[in-house]
This record gives sequence, structure tokens and C-alpha cells, in this order.
Amino acid sequence: MNPISTEPLQTSDSQTDWLEVARQKVNNLRFGSIQITVHEGQVTQIESVEKTRFPAKKGNPSQVK
Repeated sequence: MNPISTEPLQTSDSQTDWLEVARQKVNNLRFGSIQITVHEGQVTQIESVEKTRFPAKKGNPSQVK
């Protein structure tokens, strides 16, 4: 799982910056989710949660049918 970065974005064009960060997170994600937090109309945080999936084995009793 990738760690969540808590460093604030510090550049001149914040709209372009958060869009680029969101694009990079989506491109690097295979299974998971991206959450964008907005305060007073401004994106203040982007979080990503990555899941690791393992293939189900045949005959696995814990497998839901």
C-alpha cells in the first residue's frame, strides 16, 4: 500500500497542480480509490487507498458463493 502524503502543494497554479496529482494517483492505482477533499471551494487534500487482491483458489471454504 502506498503511504498517504500529508505535504501541502506549494506552487503557483494550484488548480493545475491538484489535477496533475489526481491524474498521477489514478494512473498509478490498480485497485482502490481516490478521495478529493474540498474546503471553501478549494481542493485541500487528495488521498489514495490502494488494495492488493489475491486470486481466489478453487475449493477455498472462505470464498463466498
